[in-house]
Amino acid sequence: MPLIPFQAAIVDLDGTMVDTLGDFVAVLRLTLTELGLPVVDRAFVEHTVGQGSEHLIRSTLAHVGADAGRYDAAWAAYQRHYLVLNGQHSDVYPGVVEGLQRLRDAGLRLACLTNKPVAFARPLLASKGLDGFFEFVFGGDSFARKKPDPLPLLETCKALGTLPAQTLMVGDSRNDAQAGHAAGCPVVLVTYGYNHGEPIRAVPALAHVDRLDALLH
Repeated sequence: MPLIPFQAAIVDLDGTMVDTLGDFVAVLRLTLTELGLPVVDRAFVEHTVGQGSEHLIRSTLAHVGADAGRYDAAWAAYQRHYLVLNGQHSDVYPGVVEGLQRLRDAGLRLACLTNKPVAFARPLLASKGLDGFFEFVFGGDSFARKKPDPLPLLETCKALGTLPAQTLMVGDSRNDAQAGHAAGCPVVLVTYGYNHGEPIRAVPALAHVDRLDALLH
């Protein structure tokens, strides 16, 4: 697709650039075991990630039948384990490095916007060699609301100094698409990420791509 009309791209992290499902599974296993609760399987995690760590933990506690009052203990354990394991069970998707480089070569400014806490996002990008592509990295705790609310995209556009209509939103889920559409950003969705178990091609977007470097084809 031609990139001439666009000045910048906002790129999601989990499920878009890095397959972090293994990290989530490992961290939740340690967290639940520490709390004496049953562990959850990979399929549950895949269908639940994408709306921030708080949502993941609350959903997990409900799934295993734990009292919601254990949230604070679970959150503390989750943060502690995630900081240790961050990136150890994750891999950059094929075509991501090439795709980011092509976007940069085409003159687009790049920002990473994820619902992951920024304290987890920055080290992950660095450990995978992706941090150098981005002028800004914003997490789920960077603004008052998370995707699918449009606020994080609007604030990221402000930071970039670009209009939403000239700023691509690149993600892997309906959350990314809803946020992008509400903010007025054109949306491109990758087909390989986490979309809550729903078919991603059913989500309206400017384009659906099988690899990030296919954006320029």
